[in-house]
Amino acid sequence: MSAAVKVLVVDDDPIQQRILTSLLTRWGYEVETADDGEAAVERLAKSPVQLAIVDWMMPRMDGLELCRRIRAQHNEPYVYVLLLTARSQRDDVIQGLEAGADDYLTKPVHHGELAVRVKTGRRIIDLQRQLLATQEQLRIQATHDALTGLLNRGALFDALGREHARARREGHSLSLIMIDLDHFKQVNDSWGHPAGDAVLQQAAQRISAACRGYDLVGRYGGEEFLVVAPGHDVQSAESLAERLRGLFVDQPIQIDEAPIPVTISLGAVTLASSAKVDQHRLLKAVDEALYQAKRTGRNRTVVGQL
Repeated sequence: MSAAVKVLVVDDDPIQQRILTSLLTRWGYEVETADDGEAAVERLAKSPVQLAIVDWMMPRMDGLELCRRIRAQHNEPYVYVLLLTARSQRDDVIQGLEAGADDYLTKPVHHGELAVRVKTGRRIIDLQRQLLATQEQLRIQATHDALTGLLNRGALFDALGREHARARREGHSLSLIMIDLDHFKQVNDSWGHPAGDAVLQQAAQRISAACRGYDLVGRYGGEEFLVVAPGHDVQSAESLAERLRGLFVDQPIQIDEAPIPVTISLGAVTLASSAKVDQHRLLKAVDEALYQAKRTGRNRTVVGQL
């Protein structure tokens, strides 16, 4: 099996529970147990499983109600439910499937049939894993810059909007730091565009590594990067900006063992907790601070506050 599948066996009959646990364990599944529907709901709330084998008739909460509870929670990843029942009439089967069961198996349980039906559930689970992995890849492609792996401009604006709204709502400060690689055109002209791309990648790594885990770092465009730093005041924003600048002054970027000297210019602007400034004005202010840093000599930080 490519990945372990957790199975929850829900049955109030201890003998049946032990038999199912023994079989599933022998077949390579990780098995958890619950004695009834209520215990199963509590168990699922603590740790997800991918497949549940549920007896229909149980005290406190029967298998049908448990199926309804599982489906009402919209679990992700999906929980595949195999319903065990002594009822074999068509109406009973329809009732079980309408309650949310994916498949059913009549008692007494035939071990070979159980193995086949569990494998069917496993195929569905594997397909869902592939789907979720594909969805995550598409999400990353839609929100991240292909070259640097940082947030792209659109995702960065969305994240800034959320942090700006939170700062105003909760009365916290918010700082932006805009970064530009100095004379980047000369890097491309002197070393070639592949080297320029490598410089951008390494610069992105340095900037991201120096920021906090909950700071937001993105590629603003071209050779410009933007850091959204919630909670930073003027002093701490300037400290972070200068730390970033020092990383480039002290460490040339290595491309194929050749050092390429790169410096950066930075504009840092802090939105005070009491300020009533919209997102557009905030971005304009940090852009103006960066322009001032470049106009007055580059390789420096200009700090402002709104």
